[in-house]
Amino acid sequence: MNAVSIKVALLIVLLGLVGLGVVYSGESRELKLRLATLENQVGALAAALQSSTIVTEDNKKQLLELSNRSAVIARSQDELLTSAVSKAAPAVVSIVVSKDVPRLEIQYVNPFGDDPFFRDVGFRVPVYRQVGTEKQQIGAGTGFFIRSDGYILTNRHVVNDTQAEYVALLASGEKKTATVVYRDSTHDLAILKISGKGFPVIVLGHSSKLQLGQTVAAIGNALGEYNNTVSVGIISGLNRTIQAQDSQGRVETLSGVIQTDAAINRGNSGGPLLDLSGFAIGVNVAMEQGANNIAFSIPISVAKSIAGKVLP
Repeated sequence: MNAVSIKVALLIVLLGLVGLGVVYSGESRELKLRLATLENQVGALAAALQSSTIVTEDNKKQLLELSNRSAVIARSQDELLTSAVSKAAPAVVSIVVSKDVPRLEIQYVNPFGDDPFFRDVGFRVPVYRQVGTEKQQIGAGTGFFIRSDGYILTNRHVVNDTQAEYVALLASGEKKTATVVYRDSTHDLAILKISGKGFPVIVLGHSSKLQLGQTVAAIGNALGEYNNTVSVGIISGLNRTIQAQDSQGRVETLSGVIQTDAAINRGNSGGPLLDLSGFAIGVNVAMEQGANNIAFSIPISVAKSIAGKVLP
């Protein structure tokens, strides 16, 4: 292979290395700085090769070193994400909402009663009649342990029905009856309690220093069927004000929320939004219907303030 073709091949590889830096840029400031330094070095080497007709052995060694370094940084970013999820997932619970609902049966009756004209013609219409009640699942959501003695953070709209019963399905598969100990009247947040101790918890992080483009992960009971579903995205907006509507048609205004493109579906409500350290930086609350990849989380600073006031 002549010097010109070698130079072209090396430039293609260099451009690929620059692309890796963009793909794996994420939350970690250290990784960002390392990626920026690497991209500057790649750019300088690419410029030098473009202006040169000869590729030296030193150029080849430098390219190999940069390639290896890029692979290490990319792997570090991936390991941060998987580590964050593995730390947080055991503390995420699925919340099942059940309630006694009327059990109905159909009876066929003559709507005209004893009217002799219609009595013998066999004309009947269906009428529903209640014959007791039966317990049914009427909803589902997500929550996560914020204290090892069984306190769970979730959304208020997940546990808004005061007549319903709530069961927490732990990551271990254990089921625990949950009691709502607090519903916030202003923010869409609530706290539940289950019996027991020694539960895994998610560390509550800081939402005051979030940055656009920061990598995040959401964990939740997607669609009320797929518990501990993980989705990954970035922070795409901060300090948003939205109007959220629940399944009962109730509308509330939420201010200062985080916008993310991490997939959040029905059933994800109340689950954690994580940074790459595995810390909760938000509580997933809503998605934009009719749009792709537009979802919202309540900043964890709000939840920390509430928990600090109401928990013993």
